[in-house]
Amino acid sequence: MKTPKLLCLMFFCIFSVSNAQENINELLAAGVADTQRFAERYIAPATEGLVYGISNGWFNTAKSPRRFGFEISIIGNTSFIKDDKTSFNMVASDYENIRFQDNSSSKVVPTVFGASSSETVVLTYDDPVFGNQEVTVSLPGGIGSSESSFIPTAFLQASFSPFKGTQLKARVVPKLAFEDAELNAYGFGIQQNLISWLPANKALPVAVSAVIAYTHLDGAYDFTTSNIVSGENQKMTLDVNSMLYQLVVGTKLKIINFYGSVGLIKGKTTTELLGRYKIVSGSLSSTDIINPVSITNKISGMRTTFGATLKLGFFGINVDYTIAEYDSASLGINFGF
Repeated sequence: MKTPKLLCLMFFCIFSVSNAQENINELLAAGVADTQRFAERYIAPATEGLVYGISNGWFNTAKSPRRFGFEISIIGNTSFIKDDKTSFNMVASDYENIRFQDNSSSKVVPTVFGASSSETVVLTYDDPVFGNQEVTVSLPGGIGSSESSFIPTAFLQASFSPFKGTQLKARVVPKLAFEDAELNAYGFGIQQNLISWLPANKALPVAVSAVIAYTHLDGAYDFTTSNIVSGENQKMTLDVNSMLYQLVVGTKLKIINFYGSVGLIKGKTTTELLGRYKIVSGSLSSTDIINPVSITNKISGMRTTFGATLKLGFFGINVDYTIAEYDSASLGINFGF
């Protein structure tokens, strides 16, 4: 995968750079409202899948740690994109200035995780000199390979137990910068053993814990110098926030433990196309378009997780799988002190 396309995928922006170079002029000329309406459906699987992915890995057992116990973990998460998220039904009547070339009322077109697109549409726009104009363009395609039908995330996480049965947790991705893109993420959480204070706690074969955790991720890709479209200060930004509420039940063995959980995830994503854009067609140009696209997506859903932890002295490893609207898997390498 080419680096520019990878960067845009990481930040789940409106179009892959290779496709945008050919049609972002025409799409914006056809109207900001139509551009945003199309972009909302096109990037939805990426932003939604990211919310589910960054919410993983907050727990690896239901057991209570010892008081003043400290654990450092390296956590890798992957959200999987299901087949029904690789395309969407585009209804022509939902758009003011877009129609299919064969005048179909609707067609199934790719999302950002779909295959390359063969669909063409006719865009109608009002040229400042020649009046109403029409142009035929190809719709943006997706990444288009099975190797790209997932969203990876990773965190460095630490937890500390100041009280009996209580773990305070924090995670971070140090700010990453490469080429014209940057990425940053962090989160905070708490896990409380709900039966740690009961007199019969030690006699019970299982532990029951509650987990509440918040995760934030933001990224930006500045493409001002790429000459995709004329203008200034052009960039794509992504802001993601998620809340996890989970009830965890697990065994209390010394070496290997199994756990399962059920819970709720709630999230919000904002994707924006910022800057000044001047739509150019031949020798003609439009008035400036400022900050043309802002997409907010709210996500809410149930999730169920099953996993296992192996602990050998201060070293441990855990794996789990989460069943939700976007299934996901998590691997943790843990060092306890």
